[in-house]
Amino acid sequence: MQDIEWGSLPFGYFKTEYNVRCYHRFGEWGEIEISSSEYINIHMAATCLHYGQEAFEGMKVFRGVDGKARVFRWEENAKRMQRSAEGIMMAEVPVELFYEMIEKVVKMNEQFIPPFGTGAALYLRPLLIGTGPQVGVKPSDEYLFLIFVGPVGPYFKEGFHPVRMQIVRDYDRCAPLGTGHIKVGGNYAASLKPAARAKEEGFASVIFLEAKEKKYIDEAGPANFFGIKGNKYITPDSHSILPSITNMSLRTLAEDMGLEVERRHVMVEELDDFEEAGACGTAAIISPIREIVDRETGKLFSYGDGEAGPVTTRLYNRLRAIQYGEEPDPYGWTKIIE
Repeated sequence: MQDIEWGSLPFGYFKTEYNVRCYHRFGEWGEIEISSSEYINIHMAATCLHYGQEAFEGMKVFRGVDGKARVFRWEENAKRMQRSAEGIMMAEVPVELFYEMIEKVVKMNEQFIPPFGTGAALYLRPLLIGTGPQVGVKPSDEYLFLIFVGPVGPYFKEGFHPVRMQIVRDYDRCAPLGTGHIKVGGNYAASLKPAARAKEEGFASVIFLEAKEKKYIDEAGPANFFGIKGNKYITPDSHSILPSITNMSLRTLAEDMGLEVERRHVMVEELDDFEEAGACGTAAIISPIREIVDRETGKLFSYGDGEAGPVTTRLYNRLRAIQYGEEPDPYGWTKIIE
């Protein structure tokens, strides 16, 4: 195996030994297939290419302080993928099949799980696509579910250090009654151009506003937004926001730390009232925010003195300690893969 500098890994694609695949044909799922190929042989009229029948998940496996491999809240990823499949009329992956394929691909690529203490993890990318040919606009009659893996570092190059974010008003991530609440590729395609522009202008990512009124915070790029105000953990609630499993976990931890948790509409003007702010998701866990700039108005919202705030830091450390087995997991969030 190649010599990997675990502590300097970016968040990106990394070739590993194997991936696992399973086809849904004639109304049922087939046998799990093991592949060492990085490519998919696909029909040119496949519905994933023409009509966006595609959904994916992002998950991590952590090498714990005890040397054991832990996968974090995989059941929630399985359920979210089922909701995504239902939302765009794809075959739903059974929870049992989802885990069986996770276990198989992690074991076969065990040497790529970064050692404890490196700050890296093994990223899992479950992918579900329509592979059957259609020319008329209708669902596929065949689907492929696959999982590939690779070791990754932090999503933002800053790691757990405050980043700058940019509010955009001239682009929408999704429609109010569209697919924002499920994890499908079209939502991400819509975010690419404003995100690339924001990076050129010196920001880590963008903050989208809800598309109907442009009054409320929606997603923070590929993550959920949250803010700390007094003794409250506040995060936006909307049909167009993807329910983040990390955010769900942080809300539980916040309540157990004695914070009051609010999921509700968050107006842009309320950003002035927060003492801390962050973006949370599987890839970054938490990216603290030090500055938000409204691109259209020039309004600046600042948080802290260049370091992550105390509440954000406590939440981050507590969640990571559970993921790495450094502290007890009273919630049953982690599963050891033997």
